[in-house]
Amino acid sequence: LAQNLHRNGTKLAQNSSRLVLFTMGSSAVSNAYLIVYNSACCMGWARLLFLALPSVFSALSSFSLSSIAESLASVYAIEGVASTLTMVQSAALLEIVHAALGLVRSPIFVTTLQVGSRIAALFAIVNSPSSQSQFGAGMMMLSWAFVEVPRYAFYVAALATGDATKKTPYPLFWLRYSLFAVLYPTGITGELTVFLSAAKDSVFLSYLGDGYEDVMYYYIMSFPVIYAPGALPMILNMAANRKSAFKKRFARPPPPPRGLVWPLVEGRNGKMDRSSTATAKAVFAAAVGASDPDKAQKVLNEQNWRFGYVKHFKALVEEQCKSPEKALACAQAGLDKAYSTFQFVSPDGSAVSLAEAMKAKNSEKFHTGFVKGTRAKSANRLEVPYNGKNLYGEDLRAQVNKWVAYGTIEPSCGEAIIGCIDNPKWLDLSDHYFVLLGAGSAMGPFLVLMALGANVIAVDLDRPAIWKRLISIARDSSGSITFPTKVDFNTIQNDDDKLFANSGCNLFTETPIIKDWLLDLYPGKKFTVGSYAYLNGALHVQVSLAMDAISKELTENRPGTSLAYLCTPTDLHLVPKEAYDASVSQYNIYNTKFFCMFIRLLTAGNKLKKNVTKPYAGEGGDYYAVNGLSVAQGPNYALAKRMQHWRAVIARSSKNCIVSSNIAPATSTASVVQNRTFAWAYEGMPYFKPYEISTPETSNAVMSAILFSDLNDPKSAANPKNKLANPNQLFSYASFHGGCWRCAYEVDSIGEASVLIYFSRVALPYVTVLGVVAVAVGGKIAGWF
Repeated sequence: LAQNLHRNGTKLAQNSSRLVLFTMGSSAVSNAYLIVYNSACCMGWARLLFLALPSVFSALSSFSLSSIAESLASVYAIEGVASTLTMVQSAALLEIVHAALGLVRSPIFVTTLQVGSRIAALFAIVNSPSSQSQFGAGMMMLSWAFVEVPRYAFYVAALATGDATKKTPYPLFWLRYSLFAVLYPTGITGELTVFLSAAKDSVFLSYLGDGYEDVMYYYIMSFPVIYAPGALPMILNMAANRKSAFKKRFARPPPPPRGLVWPLVEGRNGKMDRSSTATAKAVFAAAVGASDPDKAQKVLNEQNWRFGYVKHFKALVEEQCKSPEKALACAQAGLDKAYSTFQFVSPDGSAVSLAEAMKAKNSEKFHTGFVKGTRAKSANRLEVPYNGKNLYGEDLRAQVNKWVAYGTIEPSCGEAIIGCIDNPKWLDLSDHYFVLLGAGSAMGPFLVLMALGANVIAVDLDRPAIWKRLISIARDSSGSITFPTKVDFNTIQNDDDKLFANSGCNLFTETPIIKDWLLDLYPGKKFTVGSYAYLNGALHVQVSLAMDAISKELTENRPGTSLAYLCTPTDLHLVPKEAYDASVSQYNIYNTKFFCMFIRLLTAGNKLKKNVTKPYAGEGGDYYAVNGLSVAQGPNYALAKRMQHWRAVIARSSKNCIVSSNIAPATSTASVVQNRTFAWAYEGMPYFKPYEISTPETSNAVMSAILFSDLNDPKSAANPKNKLANPNQLFSYASFHGGCWRCAYEVDSIGEASVLIYFSRVALPYVTVLGVVAVAVGGKIAGWF
């Protein structure tokens, strides 16, 4: 789910997208509706300030605390204030409706909490004369108004300019992300005084009639109990949002384009820019057009690529399933289009296509650094960190069988891991050479390879901190690390500061030079080239294409080269029929659960969607699939991973290479769980069996084991000698999908429900207390005691 909710970042993005990004109707109609809604709310709160402030300012001029308190206590009684407050705050209920219907991307649960707490305070003040006439009422109303006027005005400006980060007027931007520091504490304080005053007000307590005073009392007193633990996290959350928003607002402009870049295309305003949408559509249209030109035209005609790309990915998979020839033709056409379209910009600003850049001769060359570890080689034993233990041998075998039985992994994946247990010679990596593109990646196998004494050829950014870590790990291992350096290695190997500062390279700007360096390195040795680098957004496509350009050259010009990829579960994969059937079975079970029925009803079927798709017909029979594509991740992420698929099937089928390309589980890496929404969802996802979220250590170990199996087991699907009915079936085997394939619902449709489950567990102690109180009240009313 991290890929599902996620890779989209900060709360600022969530706050702005809830207003700007709609999933129904045209953008013009949506924007018009939002502008009207937010403008009306802004004017409503401004009217309340217009009515209330004169008397408050008059009291402030007296410099008397008692006068100020009296003025605040009289705000609700000012003519027009009560009706305005009721109308404008009640209008906020529409925000819950927007979220529930999927009109905006706000989490339903969080939106309901935010608006619901306000409505509870509104209910209290409307029905409690005592609450209306105390200073906290005025403090609450003015705090709300001072927050909401700039907030709604900010949203209107964001809609009008199309950019909530940089184009909104700075005064509005500053007020939107700064006023909370004062107004949240004053607003919360005012709300608490309203609740507490209502709890002592006989008029309020008799709202339900005689005999129900205790019910009303415990109802209204439940809110201070909820506010106590929730107020500080909410304020701290806004502080984090402010920091993120200002960081984006004042971020330095990007440097001039250099190296592998998106091509210049004409934007909607007629200006040339390096927008990703047009190029991504062109690449994808070329791929699907190799089989069906009409579907290619539909891709090019798509007006809402950001949210409409999924159906086109489904169409591509359907076309590739028709025959092996079509599968390979689509893959080759997509890559060819990317190579001819993407540009490579030299330092002098001149640009050529990526294809031309990779063919050109380069005068620049890297030097080569080498560090051999000092540790003695350990036993060839597979160890998997799991739940605080290092599992190996029979304990690991038992856990693998549990994963298979539960549905967390496929049986073929279990066989691959157990194969490493039964064949320790597969873990003798002393004569294996692994090229790691993105060696420092959190999901890469660098640590495992070093521990097993492998020869790693590391490619990563030329940043001293990266190379200090990689080289230090290598020195304390039984393996070796080879890496590019900018100067003669002999002149820096004895000075760590110089060594770290002069090591590494840039996959974007030095792609052809890296290719040359690798082609000349260790003649006669067989390389396994792993593509592990990852970046956000459009950069992910660029880095994937850069890694592909290097992999392509090595598979074509270096005999014996094998490829390795980590596939994401958030993609559209062909799966074994057993996984398909298991997902259908889970769907039939979960669709009878009250919670799932409630979520589907609440969201009009937009959430908790069936995981499996209709089987695709083609040569060799029907092909079964699950739709793991996540709209939240965006089309660039999907395209970047799809290009890796294309290279994998071409290298295996056309170049006769071993290709290890297996699905890795959703993993709680630091980059993922730092987004709190992702972290909350990860906590709730295991409700949907057989989901299990892995730690980075577990993922690294098991995915490395599957890689070793693919490289050594002649029966592995990675081996081109084993015939597949369709090249895309390569991704059907040895999948450690973490339950994604066998779950009842699409991963893109369980995020909100998972967050709700997490918060329900957090709230359980409070609910339990309230339940006990309710029983006590009911017992008292019934006369039981």
